[in-house]
Amino acid sequence: MRRPLAFAIVVGVAYAARTLGDGGSPLRGTGLALGFALIAAALAGTFFERVGLPRLSGYLVFGLACGPYLGDIISRSMARQLQLANGLAIALIAFVAGLELNLARLRPRLRAIAGLSFVTLGFLYAGLLVTCWALWPWLPIAPEATGAARVALAALLATVAASFSPTVTIAVIAESRARGPLSELVLAVVVLADLVLIFLFTLVMQAVRWVLGEAPAGDVSLLARLTWEILGSLAFGAALGAVFAVYLRYVGREITVVLLGLCAVLSAAGGWLHFEPLLAALAAGLVVENVAPPRGDALKEAVERGGLPVLVVFFVAAGTSLQIDALGVTGGAVCLLLALARAALLREGTRLGARRAGLDPALGALAWMGLVSQAGVTLGLTVLVAVEFPEWGEPLQALVVVLSALHVLAGPILFRMALSRAGEVGQMDAGERPSAAPA
Repeated sequence: MRRPLAFAIVVGVAYAARTLGDGGSPLRGTGLALGFALIAAALAGTFFERVGLPRLSGYLVFGLACGPYLGDIISRSMARQLQLANGLAIALIAFVAGLELNLARLRPRLRAIAGLSFVTLGFLYAGLLVTCWALWPWLPIAPEATGAARVALAALLATVAASFSPTVTIAVIAESRARGPLSELVLAVVVLADLVLIFLFTLVMQAVRWVLGEAPAGDVSLLARLTWEILGSLAFGAALGAVFAVYLRYVGREITVVLLGLCAVLSAAGGWLHFEPLLAALAAGLVVENVAPPRGDALKEAVERGGLPVLVVFFVAAGTSLQIDALGVTGGAVCLLLALARAALLREGTRLGARRAGLDPALGALAWMGLVSQAGVTLGLTVLVAVEFPEWGEPLQALVVVLSALHVLAGPILFRMALSRAGEVGQMDAGERPSAAPA
């Protein structure tokens, strides 16, 4: 009873401050946004955990309910201020993912993991392409498109809709303190598949340009740029990871501060050097785990101390950005149909992939539940489309925003259920070195 009462008091105080501050005009301070998010979202996350759901789902639902598209306690400007922590949170989560990918432990199953990844991705992409092509006249993008243009645009939508969310997947694994074949398999598949989809996206974008007559046949600038971003991000992150590993081994003091500083640099590198912070931080964690692993629990404790506020704010900000008002533009029925088709294709694709790769059928039957979530990568790809082709790219972006909202709300719950069924929740003992981000 105390926690619901505390939650109600915090929401009431925030609402009063938001609407009555400064002579009746809304109070839009960064301090109010951060304080409200940290206190109330943490209480919401605790409630979700008590009923057997992921805490991060509580943060997301809280952000959606209090955000500008529903309760409007967190206004649009406040939501933008909360998103200032996005880069730092993504880098921290991806760094933890790298720490969980022990190549020596995964080596015996690398071929099977690659087989599952490519079969699942191929099955999903082919199914979504057919579905998007068949539904095209009812999609609010460019329903008049025919022939090669319709195929190319359907392929572009299928590419974006097929993408996954390494960020959410990693966060669920870390929060659940999960370890075992399922969590390692899903994490590896998500990272590998998204790398493949990023390259595929560049090729499909080029095909769309050619079909629409908006690019010369020899123009491969987007492909070259994204290749630089991917390879450069991995190299940059690996170098910083090596420096951090040396610091852990020979200095090992104030690790929490240094870790957050490292994540800040990895995040800022995206703007400075046109790198992808997710890939750079993942590479840094891989180097720390596989090249120079630290001794003891110091790094795990540093993540637990420094990560909680950042991750709470990150997922609250994600919730506030779920634009449910876009349902009026895209149509709820067609979005729900696409979401259900994607889930069905994932389920059958992972079963087929597990069988072809020689994996345990029970593992294949659960793996699809860890691949439902969509978030940053998906939305980032739609931004590129909307900027370059605003006439039909903006409706495509609105459609994918709604799809991502459905997937990011359902995905963590499904994945947590799968981890529980596999018996992997809570398998990271306190004495084990690989860290788990809080939340």
